[in-house]
Amino acid sequence: MKRKHLIYATLASLSALSLSYGQSANQADVIKKAPQFSFSQTLEKQEAELAANPMLKRFAESRQELLKHPHYPIYHFSSPENRHNDPNGLCFWQGRWHLFYQGYPVEPNTHWGHAVSEDLLHWRDLPYALYPDPEWKCFSGNCWVEEDRVVAFYPGIGLGKMVATSTDPLLLNWDKMDKNPVIPLEKAGGGGDGFIWKENDTYYALSSGKKPNEPSGKFLRNVDLLRSKNLTDWEFMHPFIENDIYAQVGGDGACPYFLPIGKDKHIFLHFSHKRGSQYLVGNYDRKRHKFIATDGGAFTFGPVRNGGLHAPTAFVNPNGDGSVIAIWNVNKAKETEGFDQCMSLPRKLTWNEDDLFSPLGIEPYGDTESLRGEKITVDAQTLPANEEVVLNSVQGNAMEMELEIDPMKSGVVELNVLRSPDGQEKTRILLMKGRGIRRAETLAQIRTKGKNFDSVVILDVTQASTSPDVIPRIPETAHVFLAQNENFKLRVFVDKSVVEVFVNGKQALACRTYPNRQDSTGVSLIARGSEAELVNFSAWKMNSIYTHFNRQTKQ
Repeated sequence: MKRKHLIYATLASLSALSLSYGQSANQADVIKKAPQFSFSQTLEKQEAELAANPMLKRFAESRQELLKHPHYPIYHFSSPENRHNDPNGLCFWQGRWHLFYQGYPVEPNTHWGHAVSEDLLHWRDLPYALYPDPEWKCFSGNCWVEEDRVVAFYPGIGLGKMVATSTDPLLLNWDKMDKNPVIPLEKAGGGGDGFIWKENDTYYALSSGKKPNEPSGKFLRNVDLLRSKNLTDWEFMHPFIENDIYAQVGGDGACPYFLPIGKDKHIFLHFSHKRGSQYLVGNYDRKRHKFIATDGGAFTFGPVRNGGLHAPTAFVNPNGDGSVIAIWNVNKAKETEGFDQCMSLPRKLTWNEDDLFSPLGIEPYGDTESLRGEKITVDAQTLPANEEVVLNSVQGNAMEMELEIDPMKSGVVELNVLRSPDGQEKTRILLMKGRGIRRAETLAQIRTKGKNFDSVVILDVTQASTSPDVIPRIPETAHVFLAQNENFKLRVFVDKSVVEVFVNGKQALACRTYPNRQDSTGVSLIARGSEAELVNFSAWKMNSIYTHFNRQTKQ
C-alpha cells in the first residue's frame, strides 16, 4: 500500500477518521500526536516547509525542557521527545548523513525517528520517517542507497519484512511497497531483524533469528539469506554464516549489519540479547553466498542492558578508505522523565590484517573538535604511588579529555571523572598494563619468556551515583593489546550521564553514569602500587550540539 500523504487539520477529523477504522480514542491520540506530512521534492521547498512544520516546533520546545535535566546529554544525540531504542538505517545520501531510530511519539507504536547531519555530530531533527501502517511497529533494519533512491528494509511487527523507498533530498517522503509485507511472517526469513544489499541485478537480505540446538532444545544464533530481483518476490537460500565459533547457546543475531571492511574482509555487526553488541569478521564467498567467520569480538563488556552499549547501525565510509562508520544506542540505567537512551558517538572501524593482536581499529569519528571550548592543559608529572592527585583546574560534566600515561611498574593507574570533592561519587577508569590474557603467534612463543599479555581497561560505575534509583552495573572490562614500549593513550568523553573511553585507537567502552551530586564534576589520577608518569593531559569543556540545531532550524 502506498504511503498515505495525510495532514490532519483538526482533532475532530482525526478522531472521526481513527474511530471509523474501529480504533480507540487512545489510538486516535497516537495519530494526533504524530501527524504524517507530505513534503515537496526540491531541497529549497523542503527547507521552507520544515521551517513552518508544527512537529519540529514541538521537538524544539521539548528539547528546551529536556536540556534542563541534569542527566540529559548535550553532545550525544537523543530523541527530541519520549524514549527511543535501536538506531536504524544510518546512510549517506546526497552529501548528508541520515540517522533513523526506533522513536516513540506515543508509546507503544514504534516509528522510525529521523535526524540529518553533515558531519555525524551536529544532528538536526526531522519529522518521523516511517509510520506503523499497516504493521503494528516499525522495528530495526537498514537503508540501502542506490543512485536514484534509498531503500529501507525492516521488520513490521505483526506482518513480516517491509520495504519502503524514498527519493527526495532530505528523505522526508517514504512510499511502502504495494506487496508489503514482502516476506510474510509465515515464510522462511519473515521474522527477525533484517539487512539488505545489492550485487549486480540481485538484492540479498539477511534475516536474523535463532534456531533450536537439538536435542537440548536450546537455541543458537541463526542468520538466513534470501534474494530477490524486484524487492517484492523473495527466495529463501540458506543459513548465511559458516564457522560461527563465537555463537553462544541462548544468543541471537539481532540488528544485523554486513559490510565490507579493510582490503578484502567483511564485518558482521549484531546485537545478542544474551551477550550484548558483538561482531564477526571473515571472508565473503560470493560464489556460494556464504560468510566464513575467522575472527570475532565484543563491543559490550558487561550486562546486556542497564546502562551498557546496545544495538548498532552502520554504513560503509563514503570516502572510500575501507572503514565502516557505526553508531550504537546506550541503554538507560535510571528512569528519567521524557528521555532514557542516547546514541554513542560515531565510531570508525578499520581492519588491519597485518596487526596480529589488534586488527580491529576503533576511533571516534565526526567533528568532535568543533564542539571544544577553551583548552585546559595539565603539566606532565610523576604520579606518586598510592596518592590521589586531584586535577583542580579540570572541572565539568560535559568534557573531552586526551591523555597519555606511562604506567611504568604501577599495577593499576586510575582516572576518576565526575568526581565529587570528597570522592563519594566518581566514575572510575582503570588501566592495567600487561595484566590480561596471554597472546602469542605460536605455541613455541607461549613456552618461552617472550610472552605477550593483553592490557586491561575497566570502566567502573559502581561508585558513580549515590542515588538509589540507579540500576547497579558490574564494571565493563575490556582487553587491549599494547606493545611492550607502548603507553596508554586515551580519549575520554564525558557527557552528563554517559562516558565513552577510546584506548589507543584499538578499543572503546561506553556506559551510563548518573551523578547524584551537583558538585560531582572533578577529575583525579591515582597510581596503585608504584609510581607512574602522566606524559600529557589536555581537556576541553564541550558545547551543545543543540545550539547548532536551533540555528539550522531558523535558516
